[in-house]
Amino acid sequence: MDHDRLNSPSTSAISLEVMGHRLHISQDPNSKHLGTTVWDASMVFVKFLEKNSRKGRFCPSKLKGKRVIELGAGCGLAGFDSIGSITVAELDWGNKEHIKAVEPPFDYIIGTDVVYSEHLLQPLMETITALSGPKTKILLGYEVRSTTVHEKMMEMWKSNFIVKTVSKSKMDVKYQHPSIHLYMMDLKAPLIPEVEATDNGNDEEEVVSNPGEDEDPGVKSDSCSGSSPEAKSGGLDDWEIRRCGAMAARLLKDVKL
Repeated sequence: MDHDRLNSPSTSAISLEVMGHRLHISQDPNSKHLGTTVWDASMVFVKFLEKNSRKGRFCPSKLKGKRVIELGAGCGLAGFDSIGSITVAELDWGNKEHIKAVEPPFDYIIGTDVVYSEHLLQPLMETITALSGPKTKILLGYEVRSTTVHEKMMEMWKSNFIVKTVSKSKMDVKYQHPSIHLYMMDLKAPLIPEVEATDNGNDEEEVVSNPGEDEDPGVKSDSCSGSSPEAKSGGLDDWEIRRCGAMAARLLKDVKL
């Protein structure tokens, strides 16, 4: 990762290689709108999809003809595809008219860093449920910033969805972090018909962990201690530096000068 890709207030563009293509995305971290930033969780998510695209449910042949809706992910990194297949629509969470206009259900619902405030958890869950059908797969990723919001979110999700945590071993070896989590979810019965058939062919690669594995009890400390060999030798790469910056921001958020 090049130094000019660090997500600092002075960074106006992010560059990331995905599926053999280098994406250059303009951003504005100083904006008051959350949709103008390439969030780290979206980078972890899209690199996870890339790593698991050779076989299983995320290979191109399995995804052909599928309908996907992205519920906000900063600059929408994971939703990039051929321009002709993308439709942009207004969707306020919980707005029934907006939900009806996008013509659910969808095969996949994706989003990253859409959970950041407790008061948004209920409308987000209601929107996901309304957009889902019996075979919808929900993939969400986010960075834990508040243990209170995290615990409330997991409580609500587990009451309404079958929640599985993506194992760190299934993520890109570089683009991952203890505070960033990816989840795969399905609607719980009785919303799922009993006659639903599932495709679990031998080429399907399991991408989730065992229950409890990789589950984050809260915000974990970032691996950028000044006592580490990499830090002492100045060998931190740009992704690690970016994560150190995120940790510093959390530590200093309540400090008043």
